[in-house]
Amino acid sequence: MSLFGSLFSGVSGLTAQSQAMGMISDNVSNVNTVAYKGATARFSTLVTRSAASATFSPGGVRAGTAYEIGEQGLIQGSNSPTDVAIDGAGFFVVSTQPASGGGEQLYTRAGNFEPDFLGNLRNSAGFYLQGWALDADQNVINVNQLETVNIRLINGLATATAGVGVGANLGADQAAFAGAYAPGDMALRADLGGLNGIQAHFTRDLQVFDSLGRAHNITIAFLKNPAANTWDVEFYGNPAEVETGDHPNGLLGTGQVTFNGDGTLGASSITPAYPGGGAPGDPIGINWHDADGALDSAISFDLGTPGQADGLSQFDSPFNVAFVTQNGAEVGELSGVSIDDDGYVVASFTNGQQQKLYKLPIATFANPAALDPRSGNVYAQTDSSGAFNMRDAGMGGAGKITPSSLESANVDLADEFTKMIVTQRAYSANARVITTTDEMLDELVRISR
Repeated sequence: MSLFGSLFSGVSGLTAQSQAMGMISDNVSNVNTVAYKGATARFSTLVTRSAASATFSPGGVRAGTAYEIGEQGLIQGSNSPTDVAIDGAGFFVVSTQPASGGGEQLYTRAGNFEPDFLGNLRNSAGFYLQGWALDADQNVINVNQLETVNIRLINGLATATAGVGVGANLGADQAAFAGAYAPGDMALRADLGGLNGIQAHFTRDLQVFDSLGRAHNITIAFLKNPAANTWDVEFYGNPAEVETGDHPNGLLGTGQVTFNGDGTLGASSITPAYPGGGAPGDPIGINWHDADGALDSAISFDLGTPGQADGLSQFDSPFNVAFVTQNGAEVGELSGVSIDDDGYVVASFTNGQQQKLYKLPIATFANPAALDPRSGNVYAQTDSSGAFNMRDAGMGGAGKITPSSLESANVDLADEFTKMIVTQRAYSANARVITTTDEMLDELVRISR
């Protein structure tokens, strides 16, 4: 009977509009939830086929839920260096457990990560950030294996010196040494006050660091050669700090530098003194005292560009040093952790050094709208969403990472309030259908009395 069908149709309308109101209320309540994706009601008809074309049997309506997962929220700046947002497609990979591989792998856009008491980065919902671990050379170890990002695995960092640059002027009016000189004599006589007249015309101490962050002084010494515009040069260290069997008198390297007539560097040729240490121009090998426990060093010395005055020069002016640069550092304590726009988790240390610890992948899906929403603003993969693909940020369709930022909820309050009014009216209208049908049924009952 059509009247009873009308009742059921009205009831289905009340149910559908109630669900729609529930979605609206959920959107409004999550307007301040980081990276929340709003839910929208999608209505579809319920059709009851009639046996005859001349009659009509009411069916009704049902409401489905569509999540606006692919709709970007506004990205806003944050004061936290471990807050991060995705501008574009994709999700951060998170886990329910801190142990790598020990929990369910889920996906989120909520990038408000902070370290817990063990140093694991997790967001406000308690999900642990996953990333690719990096090796000592800061390259990804295994792109098929994710680990929980932990910032307490490294407490300090020392960087061994690998390169030294020297800028200095050697006085052009210096009288040449007229006696007999053999490579290594300056190092041999350094502590003896220039025995037999062999004393460097100019020396400079250069501070370098070994693999343990221990500081050492290396002396660079110059002696004017009788040949025009030519200087003999030696590098030597403290004999107490190097293995004297490999470095007699602390000698590290010997060679010559020549200058052009305009005072610019002509050429430099330094030969490592370490046995088997290499040919002229190779890095100088240093075997530190074995009892100190540091690894051997290999240091390249940059004395300037031939034809330029950007390093050593020979002008008619006093000896002076313009600069000494080196890329080593003493031990530094961890001072902070941040995430950069390439997705690297970067540790900063008190000695000014930085080290990349992890790289964050961006997970993309063929159909992200079909992901399964879970509590905590995370999503699980489904058959309809397709399998995930791990990509570098900004590559292969993956969104870019925006550091020190958070994505806001993609909820428009004005739109939600408008939907609320329409939903309330639709609910009232369906309730009116029920009361009107009830009156018609009551009239029918009275006729039958």
